[in-house]
Amino acid sequence: MPIIDFHNHYYPPAYLKALQSGESAVEVTVDEQGNPRLHYPGDYNIAVPGQRDLDVRLKMLDAHGIDMQVLTLTTPGTHVETPPAAVRLAALVNDEFAAAMEAKPGRFSALATLPLSDPAASVKELERACRQLGLRGAMLFSNVNGVALADQRFYALYELANDLEAVLYIHPTHPLGVEAMTEYWLMPLVGFLFDTTLAAAKLVFSGVAERYPKITWVLAHLGGQIPYIAERLDRGHRAFRECRVNIQRPPSEYLKRFYLDTVNFDARALEFAIGFSGADHLLAGSDYAHQIGSPRLMLDSIRALKVSEKDKAAILGGNAARLLRL
Repeated sequence: MPIIDFHNHYYPPAYLKALQSGESAVEVTVDEQGNPRLHYPGDYNIAVPGQRDLDVRLKMLDAHGIDMQVLTLTTPGTHVETPPAAVRLAALVNDEFAAAMEAKPGRFSALATLPLSDPAASVKELERACRQLGLRGAMLFSNVNGVALADQRFYALYELANDLEAVLYIHPTHPLGVEAMTEYWLMPLVGFLFDTTLAAAKLVFSGVAERYPKITWVLAHLGGQIPYIAERLDRGHRAFRECRVNIQRPPSEYLKRFYLDTVNFDARALEFAIGFSGADHLLAGSDYAHQIGSPRLMLDSIRALKVSEKDKAAILGGNAARLLRL
């Protein structure tokens, strides 16, 4: 069974060059080692060599015995741009993802980035990415400049994703209220998890998850807080009429169909998530090449699980292979 790292991030060199040329709203500086730093509210990302060089990345994969990575962009994302710039940069990134897949067959898959500040253009780009470039879906940020993913402006995108039976992977970005999270790296450490949780809860309560049943939803960072507060969401469904308007069943029944990546390297947390979602709904993830990511901890935490070897193999790669139709 292959080992597939579902949660990791890659800045294509052409994308970084476009940002540094002044075509973007993103502030880019350079650190003492010559690595680009991409700034956004409450955080910045350092584009270390592994974040932007496929050969460095392949050496890491070989060193850890990882067969494949599913490439995605990361924050700040193209949605922070003006719509014309977002459209141009998203297409550039997806072309580079497809080129990486072609250049290193069997080592990389990818999920598209979309110009979410322009919902209509996002529909066109998802169709191009899936039908022409061979990608299986897209990564969505947990809010789009403060707009919830459950907003009706994105329904046309979900219509297409449903028709394509696409994978839509929700990754956090800076949440509303980020000004309260600027110390101690609280935005990525805490705010990311809450924003993923909020996005997933709204997608369920709004009826999006029920309305588009052929979409495969994936949540980053072990679902944020979803496995741990699902019972509370179910209580809300029973207690509050507003929580029953758009859905027929308790929220947990929809959320248990979501997939979760394993970017929480505590085996006890992983075991709790398995109890909620099932081992067949967890996807190995390292968060490479962020400072907070670790391929080694990804592997060690999954191998330490008190589950069958069959379940470990599914989490390490079998589930991802099924989703990606490999």
